[in-house]
Amino acid sequence: MSTTSKASQRIAALLDDNSFVEIGALVSARATDFNMKPNETPSDGCITGYGVIGGKPVYVYSQDASVMNGTIGEMHAKKISNLYDLAMKTGSPVIGLIDSAGLRLQESTDALNAFGEIYMKQANASGVIPQITAILGACGGGLALFPTLTDFTFMEEKNAKLFVNAPNALDGNVITKCDSSSAAFQSEESGIVDVVADEATVLSKIRDLVAFLPANNSEGSDIVECTDDLNRVNAELANCVGDTSIALSILADNNDFFEVKANYAKDMVVGFMKLDGVTVGAVANRSEVCDEEGKVAEKLDAVLSKQGCEKAADFVNFCDAFDIPVLTLTNVKGYKATMCSEKGIAKAAAKLTYAFANATVPKVNVVIGKALGTAAIAMNSKAIGADITMAWPNVEIGTMESKLAAKIMYEGQGAEVINEKAAEYEALQLSAVSAARRGYVDQIVEAADTRKYVIGAFEMLFTKSEDRPAKKHGTV
Repeated sequence: MSTTSKASQRIAALLDDNSFVEIGALVSARATDFNMKPNETPSDGCITGYGVIGGKPVYVYSQDASVMNGTIGEMHAKKISNLYDLAMKTGSPVIGLIDSAGLRLQESTDALNAFGEIYMKQANASGVIPQITAILGACGGGLALFPTLTDFTFMEEKNAKLFVNAPNALDGNVITKCDSSSAAFQSEESGIVDVVADEATVLSKIRDLVAFLPANNSEGSDIVECTDDLNRVNAELANCVGDTSIALSILADNNDFFEVKANYAKDMVVGFMKLDGVTVGAVANRSEVCDEEGKVAEKLDAVLSKQGCEKAADFVNFCDAFDIPVLTLTNVKGYKATMCSEKGIAKAAAKLTYAFANATVPKVNVVIGKALGTAAIAMNSKAIGADITMAWPNVEIGTMESKLAAKIMYEGQGAEVINEKAAEYEALQLSAVSAARRGYVDQIVEAADTRKYVIGAFEMLFTKSEDRPAKKHGTV
């Protein structure tokens, strides 16, 4: 492998030292139209091969923008397709490092067909092997489907560009007004990008993510030796109902929680953690965002939003496809109530409900705050298939907040009656104890002891097997 190109340097930085083996180094373009000569396209602008990350085999392709701007032609695509074939045969992840001007115009229909062949490989690999994309330069037009057909997308924060239509091509917009191709836009507004950072950190973060993922869908959740105390007590957990990204970090082995899509739909937290050395996918409602000093920087309603539901549903689907158990922390009182949200919240909440109900992996739900109305049902409740449901002692579980319920049931009977009935309703209908008496909660646990009980539940569920009605696939 050449040590001079940026494409090869990126591979060296990503993989374990001296582990990369290049495939197809001598491949070059066959086309000669429009003054193209085969000897002018070394590796046809794409370095492909295999290596290891933390000892785990992976397949990697890295586009070389110094060769025809990294454009994708027939042979360039053939190398990527071949890499996917090898990855599928061996059951190993594929990592793509994107830096390309897109379709190679000189090759016309050959290049166009080549794009489609890669789409097909990505579609077939979906749910079979993990696919990770890093956008380190340009990724425009039909190339924007590459990251969106894969599982996780990383993006360099300053110079990388991701778009279908360039910002200046959008009616009424110019890039100085709204750079819709920027990492900020694609991570905060579209939700395509999982992690944004400088290039060195992006490559390092991909290594961190690979450490959590199984090699393929038949391997099961990744397992390593646990060096943390399984019975660790965390008194500070009780104060983390608002910012559940902190709660999940506390619960995780060695406090290592890998959050994905952190900049998008902040009312929902999703990511990976180890519990007793086993990878678990975590989904949690969030009502506060804390800064690095632990102070509340942003307040959110404890409600489900369209974007939050879609973010969580996609994540749960990934976990289910790769046999990764799912933990949820529930603190929700309803649905986001805005005109914009109303356009899609019903469908999005249905998608979330379906994702949890359809998943056959071990599922544990911990109610840490409010669990009110059908929004709480959608959050991995026992009704839609949670195997074990726990609750902290002072949570609220029921149809709605007590004051509102009393106002509806005793309309027009005065404040004194409303307050009295609200207190009665809260004691009889909203407590963790009342839900447990009806079998909707399996265990009431102190917040500080959550880690050991959750680990115990997942250990008990390790051999879970569940049959579902025979069908090709659902349609939600």
